[in-house]
Amino acid sequence: MRVLGMISGTSHDGIDIAIVDFDIDADVLRARIVHHSSVPYPPDLRTPLIEALPPAPVGFDVVCELDTRIGQAFAAAARQAVEEAGSVDVVCTHGQTVFHWVEGGRALGTLQIGQPAWIAEATGATVVSDVRSADIAAGGQGAPLVPLLDVRMLAPLAEDGTVAAALNLGGIANITVCRPATDPVAWDIGPSNALIDAVVTDAPGAASFDRDGELAAAGTVVPVLLDDLLDSPFFGQPAPKSTGKELFNLDYVRAGLARTGLKPSLPDLVATLTELTAVSVSRAVAQAGVEVLVASGGGVRNPVLMRRLGELLPGVRVITSDALGVPSDTKEAIAFALIGWASVHGLAGNVPSCTGAVGPRVLGQIIPASAPPPPIDAWPETLVFER
Repeated sequence: MRVLGMISGTSHDGIDIAIVDFDIDADVLRARIVHHSSVPYPPDLRTPLIEALPPAPVGFDVVCELDTRIGQAFAAAARQAVEEAGSVDVVCTHGQTVFHWVEGGRALGTLQIGQPAWIAEATGATVVSDVRSADIAAGGQGAPLVPLLDVRMLAPLAEDGTVAAALNLGGIANITVCRPATDPVAWDIGPSNALIDAVVTDAPGAASFDRDGELAAAGTVVPVLLDDLLDSPFFGQPAPKSTGKELFNLDYVRAGLARTGLKPSLPDLVATLTELTAVSVSRAVAQAGVEVLVASGGGVRNPVLMRRLGELLPGVRVITSDALGVPSDTKEAIAFALIGWASVHGLAGNVPSCTGAVGPRVLGQIIPASAPPPPIDAWPETLVFER
């Protein structure tokens, strides 16, 4: 079965796409990545999307327009991928998260937009969407969902007694920790690129992100501001937990600047926010006793962040998911391809020990293009990525 996975993450910069061929061989699920790419949002879509994000108040008219236009953007990206790589049986779309409702450490709801009917119309494939809600309805955080892939990707490392973890450095940093003979755990750590992108985008005449960590490299960390930003109660909450730009947004940084009375230059501010990610991630990794850390996401392209993680975690082997056959830039899209494959086969796509749900749940709403395949009784024991 050929599945196209697609997602726009909390950086809100575009759509990551992966097409994966899945084939069951006895107790082994074989996966071959046949296409992966990233399609940036056009400025006339990204700008109104960012302007509508929390804490901005918006009406249903704005939500309707964005839901339609993002759905059309996803449809165009899917159609382009199919034209380049061939037809697909299933598309699993994460869509674009615009609000993740958390109160008192509990996720009460979540909203991803990008109307899936446009994707079904453009591809003629079965479409799986709204993949987080079932987990939240079952008492989970609805995040992270990448542990479905992470646990299987890390299995060869965990088998020899190694404590291994998968770290995603997107807008928000999240981690999946696998220990031998123990249920895996996962949680959102805090901001990764979200705050850096927010202040860079807000600066007059600046870009939308810190390309190659150039601003961070040119700046100096401001310790007083760093300590203030690390004082958020979120960092001390126990797992499982989830967060997003509802908390870690431009106002979060402005509040810290107001409390400290500081007015750092843009390079110093970006250096401080990069250090915020490095410190919060390294603390989480160290507390979990991780020995091998497998990183992915846009943050791996930031040499300042990756260097600081290595310095703050001297006893930890840090690699990227590319070393395990999973391209680091599109690992989340691959994960959602796997979720789509699971959903159409009637298999659970959440990992309850990671999200806090009361049990496994089949994820997503399905727009069928044809009769679904026969259900599979249980997950294959092993996932193997073939080149």
